[in-house]
Amino acid sequence: MGDVRQKLSTQSVLKSFLHYFIPTILGMVLMSVNIIVDGIFVGNGVGAVALASVNIAVPVFSIIISISILIGMGGATLYSMAMGKNNLEKARQIFSLSIVLLSIITIITTLVCYFNIDHVARIFGATEATFAYVIDYMSILLLSSLIFAMEVCLSIFIRNDGAPQLAMVGLIVTAVVNIILNYWMIFILQLEVVGAALATVIATAIGVFIYSIHFFRKSSNLKFVKIKWQWKDILTINTIGFPLFLSEAGMGILVMGYNIAFSYYIGTNGLAAFSVISYLHVFMLLAFIGIGSSIQPMISFYYGAKKPEMIRSTVKIAEIAGLLLGIAFIGVGYAGASNLIAIFGVTSTEIATMATNGLKLFFLAYLFMGINFTYMTYYQSIGQVKPSMAITVWRGFVFLPILLVLLPILFGSNGIWLALPVSEAIVAIFLLIYTRKDIMYGDIALRDF
Repeated sequence: MGDVRQKLSTQSVLKSFLHYFIPTILGMVLMSVNIIVDGIFVGNGVGAVALASVNIAVPVFSIIISISILIGMGGATLYSMAMGKNNLEKARQIFSLSIVLLSIITIITTLVCYFNIDHVARIFGATEATFAYVIDYMSILLLSSLIFAMEVCLSIFIRNDGAPQLAMVGLIVTAVVNIILNYWMIFILQLEVVGAALATVIATAIGVFIYSIHFFRKSSNLKFVKIKWQWKDILTINTIGFPLFLSEAGMGILVMGYNIAFSYYIGTNGLAAFSVISYLHVFMLLAFIGIGSSIQPMISFYYGAKKPEMIRSTVKIAEIAGLLLGIAFIGVGYAGASNLIAIFGVTSTEIATMATNGLKLFFLAYLFMGINFTYMTYYQSIGQVKPSMAITVWRGFVFLPILLVLLPILFGSNGIWLALPVSEAIVAIFLLIYTRKDIMYGDIALRDF
């Protein structure tokens, strides 16, 4: 049944984790480079208003990615469980069904958003100064949404099929091509934000082509088969994927919430300062998602193979990796804040100072984010959706909006920056006190799906 079952069945948990984690974290970093590159080139080649405009349009990208993760993670979890049970036919059924579902949902969502694009732009926070740029960038993203969706979904399934290195290669090529095309389209062709969007689309399409190589490898278990439309499978895929879908959608809530808060309390300069931090946050966030993406195939496989001790070991390793990653990000943020801000071409002293000071507060969230993603992924990987969803909802949809309202009243602009760190900290502390003990020392209910 290919290499994936043999490796996970015989390797130590640490070796399996590193097998997934190293290429996955590098891949996620490179994925974030694709997004950050747009910000760097737009900020330096077009200006601060265009940079803020691209940031306002980012939530539509989050919607596309959210749908991809919903189907991809839900389907891949069931895929790995089936592989753990040595049921290759079922695994391929799940993969084929997931791709068809993703295509249908993405196309419908895209059409709804595209034919209401002016209203969508206003909802996301577009102003008179940014509206034209937002429409230009958002239009191209929407028209190319299926390309982005397939890139994300295929990368998840390829990792679950034991080929995280190929997923990494695809992201490396995508990142390099995106950098080259951004420079050519913005600085040479003078296409402004349209050039940035086109560069990302073309680079992503090349990444999808690279992923397709996996289907022709001897070790590949991913094959398209005739679909059996079983509503139980469709419901389970969407149910399992829903917590991470909410988490990705929460990024859109975060961006909109911060944009509204900065617009209300500070104005355009605040929006420009946050747009820089938002790009950096995507980089850090994808790294933590990388930890989740590394442990999900392992936990799902171990769950299907009924190996609870290996599941516990995986969670422990992920906790340590998340904490170390958070400490490293805070160190980099504090030591190089001004340099990180400078690469986005910010020339205004006021905006640069605001972003530099805000970064040092905002980055405190990373001390707690690894814990939250570890436990959210654990529950999702074993099909326990309610606790996974609860973690996502409390950190992104309950605490964050409330804190964005309350903290600015108490601490001014510093309160806006602190909303995310406080939200992440509350959830992480609760998980460590009340949840960890049950996972490490309680019974892990092994049930079939």
